[in-house]
Amino acid sequence: MAYSLPIETDRLTLRRYVEDDYDDLLRLQSNLDVARYLLYDARTPEQVKESLASRLIDVSMDTDGQALSLAVILRDTGRHLGEVTLFVNSTEHRTGELGYVFHPESHGHGYAAEASVELLRLGFEELGMHRIIARLDARNTASANLLRRLGLRQEAHFVRNEFLKGEWTDELVFAMLADEWADRS
Repeated sequence: MAYSLPIETDRLTLRRYVEDDYDDLLRLQSNLDVARYLLYDARTPEQVKESLASRLIDVSMDTDGQALSLAVILRDTGRHLGEVTLFVNSTEHRTGELGYVFHPESHGHGYAAEASVELLRLGFEELGMHRIIARLDARNTASANLLRRLGLRQEAHFVRNEFLKGEWTDELVFAMLADEWADRS
């Protein structure tokens, strides 16, 4: 499947990671506040090196389990704000999954929404996905509110279904279909 990068918006550039992004990725992935609602704990420098290496691999997005992670850069300053990821969950069913992680100081400016809209567009319009979901820790109300603003609908609330970081957590699942994307106002 073909897709075009980088993606430019009024304020942002979404681009592939490069080796020089290590310090920015370390700052993001080693931050305890950032990792609070993620499946992984704050990462060590060695873990971030492995994480960056996986982001440098060119992915065709035509195989289950592939993921395209893009660095989100503020165009005016060149500052790394965070990242957005689109996962291929099933090529047979044309389903994907949206993910995003942003530095705490980037919250509240609409950057995550602006970048996520572009990943939804890429998934539906360029990769031909039928359905894109987003899964999150139910305590992450800011993220749930963002997904609602993007037009995804909440489809599930799984109660204490995952044991993460020493405790049972609830999970929310949001989704959007290609026709809902096309019909959004």
